[in-house]
Amino acid sequence: MNKAAIDTWAPRSRALDLDGIAWDEVRHTPLGADAVRALRYMQDIESHTMVYVRQLLATRAIDDPDVATFLACWFYEETFHGRALARLLEAAGHPPLERQRSRQPWTSRFEEGALGLVSRVWGNFVGVHMVWGAINELTTLAGYQRLAELEPHPVLVELLARIARDESRHFAFYYHQAARRLANPHAGRVARFLVDRFWAPVGSGVQPDPEVRFLADYLFGGADGRAAARRIDATIRRLPGFGDVALTEAWLDRAARHPIPNAPWRTSRRRAHGWVQASRAAVSIVRAGNSPSSPSRSGDRLPNAAAMRSG
Repeated sequence: MNKAAIDTWAPRSRALDLDGIAWDEVRHTPLGADAVRALRYMQDIESHTMVYVRQLLATRAIDDPDVATFLACWFYEETFHGRALARLLEAAGHPPLERQRSRQPWTSRFEEGALGLVSRVWGNFVGVHMVWGAINELTTLAGYQRLAELEPHPVLVELLARIARDESRHFAFYYHQAARRLANPHAGRVARFLVDRFWAPVGSGVQPDPEVRFLADYLFGGADGRAAARRIDATIRRLPGFGDVALTEAWLDRAARHPIPNAPWRTSRRRAHGWVQASRAAVSIVRAGNSPSSPSRSGDRLPNAAAMRSG
């Protein structure tokens, strides 16, 4: 998305359109237990966007006018996604998860410190954020599409379709920004290094590990789910330097081989420690001017955001 596109898109950013949603029908046609569990996870993560924004405000991301404009719109729109999912859960008789988001655990402080350190010493930090955002937005979009397939409740399907339209636009911004910034080979090597070692599914470190595992298995298990995971990975592999990256399907394979302990804090602790290690590694890479690896480059064309909506 170029400057002209963001200047056109930003003024049209608005709250999620909920006109015509038949909320009263939700209680008459109950949602399945697994769908409710997935929705509570999704609602919590959508509502957690304000915390992600708080972390980004301390980085170079806000120095780029287009990225800063996008983040303001992204935060606004994501906030209404969380509110809409909460309303759906309440209509179904299932209260959404309540969380005191002002309380910051020590793990989050470590993670924010690591992000800030990488941002200060490395001018191409925004490229990492754009890649990370592209992966997470695409997995979120695919997750909503999969939930609609697994639980074809008419009200749920309609609401998820409306949310998915926003997520598709968010993904398009992140993806095209990432593709442009990763054209710098050094930026691509560091971004790939960090993604390879520290990427985990959306919500890791916020939701307990067993919930992360449940959602991944529920949405991306079975033949259709694995096919959706492979489409996510194939799309990200079109980015420069990411031609052979192992993401969603590889994470599912690792989780299947190594069951996750039932410890809500474990992912947070692991990610905080990982980000500290990542910040040190990235600083060393930047100072040395070389790469921890030599990933392949992909020359495939970028995907069309409208095509992604159809899965």
